Amino acid sequence: MTDAHTATDASGHAPFPATGRRVLVSGASRGLGRALAREFADNGDRVAVHFGSREEEARATLDSLPGSGHALVGGDLSDPDGAKDVADRAAEALGGVDVLVNNAAVNLPHPPATTSYEDWSALWQRHLSVNLLATANLSHLAAHRMIGQGTGGRIVNIGSRGAFRGEPDHPAYGATKAAVHALGQSLAVALAPHGIAVASVAPGFFGTERVAHRLSGAEGEAIRAQSPFGRAGTAEEIAAAVVWLASPMAEWASGAVLDLNGASHLRT
Repeated sequence: MTDAHTATDASGHAPFPATGRRVLVSGASRGLGRALAREFADNGDRVAVHFGSREEEARATLDSLPGSGHALVGGDLSDPDGAKDVADRAAEALGGVDVLVNNAAVNLPHPPATTSYEDWSALWQRHLSVNLLATANLSHLAAHRMIGQGTGGRIVNIGSRGAFRGEPDHPAYGATKAAVHALGQSLAVALAPHGIAVASVAPGFFGTERVAHRLSGAEGEAIRAQSPFGRAGTAEEIAAAVVWLASPMAEWASGAVLDLNGASHLRT
């Protein structure tokens, strides 16, 4: 019997396993990150739960995961050295990395007409360092580890519908998420010869504890009306799509940006 992480297929790459993988999820303390960690753990994978500052919530995520062998990894991804430390400790705890999900992000308001220049420039730097540069750095670190392992791999980026329809009160968020989509497509082409598939998802509005207050009253009605289904999405729906993109059967989806918005915004 051959080990799933050492056997090779006709292309010379190790067959990518469907379960039992080593998965790093950034920004996994709550919300979508927590749903992602649970979905991978439910699939039989081992998960490194990353957090920036919410250690208590991250521990709650870790404690909720089925199975064993999961790990908690804290660190500041906005700093390149911090990102390397997170990637190294996650790989050490799991014995390697097969899947990276770039979920960590900031989304802070900065309407152009009413935001001071000092706040504007600071918020742009914050969005760039977390949403784009941390994604690029973690992807580079994980890809090099996957190449060294010789087992192929998967990188899935959490983008946004806002990259396509605009974010008037959060322009840096929309712009950095558009850049994340473009980064993923460049990496998909560059890393395919190493058996690494890279894809992104572009969710519309979905409910989490952080935005639950927005789903009440008139604002909630307007949000639900964005989709012809008459509801908001769920974190579990997004997580299920990400786990599929990280599966062996999704290799041919490499380079895709998958819209997950309940037909609320249709691209042509």
